[in-house]
Amino acid sequence: MKKFATLLGVALLAGSALGAAQAYAADELTITSWGGAYQEAQRKSQFEPYIALGNKITEAEYTGEIAKIRAMVEAKAVTWDVVSVDSQTVLAGCAEGIFETIDWNKLGLDRANFLGSDVTDCGLPTDLYSTVVAFDTTKTKEPADLFEALYDTAKYPGKRALQKNPYMNLEWALMADGVAPGDVYKVLGTEEGVDRAFKKLDTIKKDVVWWDTGAQGPQLLADGQVVFASSWNGRFYKAIMADSKPFKIIWDRQAPDTEFWAITKGTPKLEEAYRFVSFAGQPKQQAEQANNIPYGPSNKDSMALVKPEILPHLPTAPANLNTVFYADQQFWADKGDELRERFNAWLAQ
Repeated sequence: MKKFATLLGVALLAGSALGAAQAYAADELTITSWGGAYQEAQRKSQFEPYIALGNKITEAEYTGEIAKIRAMVEAKAVTWDVVSVDSQTVLAGCAEGIFETIDWNKLGLDRANFLGSDVTDCGLPTDLYSTVVAFDTTKTKEPADLFEALYDTAKYPGKRALQKNPYMNLEWALMADGVAPGDVYKVLGTEEGVDRAFKKLDTIKKDVVWWDTGAQGPQLLADGQVVFASSWNGRFYKAIMADSKPFKIIWDRQAPDTEFWAITKGTPKLEEAYRFVSFAGQPKQQAEQANNIPYGPSNKDSMALVKPEILPHLPTAPANLNTVFYADQQFWADKGDELRERFNAWLAQ
């Protein structure tokens, strides 16, 4: 990953240099995202074109830890000015007051033109991606459905790579245990339902390799360490198209989510942050991101600019929506910390 050295520390060298260094750094945003193929697509479609206009960007990476953002805001020491966040993170952060409320007039964009803009007041929707599972077609026969892939260890012996996070692992566990998709959150909202989900996960716990970053799932699959792997659909697309891996995505029970650009509350570079977010929301920029990684753009005007060969690979392609499962992001914004604590305790057992 290309990194740019921050200039903020230079200002500490001498009092006489402080003003000049801060004036230069004021134009430089620190933008934090998820790394890997996703951030590479953002770099090509948004960061580099923005830099070409004479702006300065420092890139950072994270794995979705809202606690780091919260700590910056509470300490009044914000260094991540703009952050790429999923729905549950932007909802939780908005409720806590650690993200700025977006002024759409200031962005100069029409909120009604963005899919997912009704989810939160604290973010600009950028794209729709999906959590999916994939397999290597040269080593594994195609399963009947997602739950056979994950839970039929007799028919499909070997390890499964899953994200080290309760999100979707609990939902998929309940559906594999017979809970109807429409009842998943009603069940998961009870102590008995949580116990039921973990009891189902117990049946494959010894067969799971847990990953932290999106690139690890495809890599574990490529290395032959697992027979099935979860990740985000764009990560598998890159492995298939760019790296010529013989992978196939299981779209059954795919779990779409919307990604947002959020502005961290208390950033000293608020005006610059708004300028970048406005630029990133333009139809051309969102279409270019989709052309680099197959996530559906949120700006409705972008679709006409997406390459035709990309369209079938989007989570929103009609053929991929037959058994789609829409996660309740508000549920995770409310219950996420509690369930992650329980999940981590379960892992340690």
